[in-house]
Amino acid sequence: MWVPVRWSSLPGWGSDRLPQAWNAWLRSCEKPPATLQALCSEVRQLSIADAAQQHEWMMQRLQPYRIESVSGETSGLLTGYFEPTLVASRLRQGPYQTPLYAMPTGMPAGRGWFSRQQIASDPEALARLQGREIAWLADPIDALLLQIQGSGRLLLTEPDGQQRQVRLAFAGHNGHPYRSVARWLLDRREIANGTWEAIRAWAAQQPPERIDEMLWSNPRTVFFREEPLSEFEAAFGPRGAQGVALTPGRSIAVDRESIPYGTPVWLHTPGPHAQLQRLVLAQDTGSAIVGAVRADYFTGWGDEAYTLAAGLKQPLQLWALWPRAQR
Repeated sequence: MWVPVRWSSLPGWGSDRLPQAWNAWLRSCEKPPATLQALCSEVRQLSIADAAQQHEWMMQRLQPYRIESVSGETSGLLTGYFEPTLVASRLRQGPYQTPLYAMPTGMPAGRGWFSRQQIASDPEALARLQGREIAWLADPIDALLLQIQGSGRLLLTEPDGQQRQVRLAFAGHNGHPYRSVARWLLDRREIANGTWEAIRAWAAQQPPERIDEMLWSNPRTVFFREEPLSEFEAAFGPRGAQGVALTPGRSIAVDRESIPYGTPVWLHTPGPHAQLQRLVLAQDTGSAIVGAVRADYFTGWGDEAYTLAAGLKQPLQLWALWPRAQR
């Protein structure tokens, strides 16, 4: 439910550095929903305005709505995601034995394909995927991390020995439900907390068959497409589900049944890992992002982005900012 409220009810309204958010809004205006398209010419004009002018324009043109669940819950969950950077090889060689696949041909519509376990071990699945390998990683947990995040950057060694950076973007999945390997380990009391550090520490003490058992507890496999990553493109995030490049700290993934792509959203989370009161744009989605007051916060790439994303699991409130009816 969207409940209309006054601007004064938005925690921290007026204190955000809106020019930092405007680039994300300009990105949404590359592929705006019909209802928001009329605002885009004004958004572009205001890209050189100061924060005071941008705040005043928003209050005139937009109506804030508190987002609630159908049962009236106003508090939900904020998590984070980032774009990992991984070392990879174009060829299967040495330690590089874990493949990252492009979307296979002939995927059935509306039903599951081979599971993660079958993709790793079934002769028919392996035959269907032959030649679809984009690159190879040395660590299967890195491959799982990349699939969960949905995209990433590869420091890729080519067959001639040259190294270059490319981006792998989400292309699709095998149609199976996502299952958390952290939850699988926690339920078996194999780890005390569900962090990537705990998962890696556990895996370092296990034989390969136990690691496979853990990985195969999540039947979903994600497929990728390779994109060039020039110096200019490296300054931006991957394209989200809206089809526009994500902006660190200003793009969120949402349940599109609750918030349309391209919607400007006021986000408030009191901590404990991060305290945020800011304008963000709904530009992505994810299989685990379900519900009205639910968001995944894109933190960017690099070590700081990973640290922030890994620590985010905290209370959340959201307000959709929607165009007022014009008289």
